[in-house]
Amino acid sequence: MEKRSTDRATFEEAADGVYLAPLSTGARASMVFWRIESGATLPVHAHENEQIGFVLEGELTAIVEGDEYTLTAGDAYRFPSNERHGAENRSDEDARGIGVLSPPREEPDWRRTPSSARADGPR
Repeated sequence: MEKRSTDRATFEEAADGVYLAPLSTGARASMVFWRIESGATLPVHAHENEQIGFVLEGELTAIVEGDEYTLTAGDAYRFPSNERHGAENRSDEDARGIGVLSPPREEPDWRRTPSSARADGPR
């Protein structure tokens, strides 16, 4: 068994005000803890992975194929494979949540800098 806690998660800034912390990765899925600061934008993107998640705190505006949806604490979401999506935090509070991708995605194509895992090579 592998156990990881969000209390000890190490965030990396993937885009201005958008932070990702890997929690667990298996052969068929990966889980990240995310934080999007007030005023920050997760760039619109698409990937072959199916993505599901849960908003733990705060509020986001999800931008999906040009439409907008409000996500608040307690909401679950799902993005099918190749659906264009992003998010904006238009609130005064940071938003936090958990995302799961299947199959695992090693590196978001929208990341502005390589993660330390990629910069250091395979682990």
